[in-house]
Amino acid sequence: MRNPDAVLTWDIEEIAKSLHIGVNDVILYFTDGRRVSFILERRIAKEVINGTLAPSEGAGYDLLDSQGKKWEVRSISRGGIYFCPSYMVGSGRSFGEQGFKAKLDEVEGYIVSDIETFPKVPVKIVPGQVVRDWWERGLLGTTTKISRVKALELIASLDSKKIGDFQSEL
Repeated sequence: MRNPDAVLTWDIEEIAKSLHIGVNDVILYFTDGRRVSFILERRIAKEVINGTLAPSEGAGYDLLDSQGKKWEVRSISRGGIYFCPSYMVGSGRSFGEQGFKAKLDEVEGYIVSDIETFPKVPVKIVPGQVVRDWWERGLLGTTTKISRVKALELIASLDSKKIGDFQSEL
């Protein structure tokens, strides 16, 4: 693990100039989790975990770290964050506890970024066992989608020694 508590930064003016769009459009794009996830996954793989992308978009995880462990990338947006598999999110889709628990068994954890703070986006690694504990304690609601405020509270409450010990094992 190279940088478990990174802050990814961008130059908004440079992006706008390069893409020939306005600064406001850059901000709109980079604070939309559906759109920015493609870029975030690549930067996190390279700069945070020294890893690679999953072999396909259809894989049950987003990244592999340098030891071959699987990670999910999630963004905290103004609409909050979810921890269930992506196939459970969206119109006409439904949450299934069994599928969520299977996801927790498959991945090492989640790499969470706060895209609302763009152009400086903090990144936090949240081990899968922490997310499982939150679920078992009823802190993730009934579908694992929680508000931005709740997500930031949960992440702030993490015991840094416990998380640090976990990260040193990576």
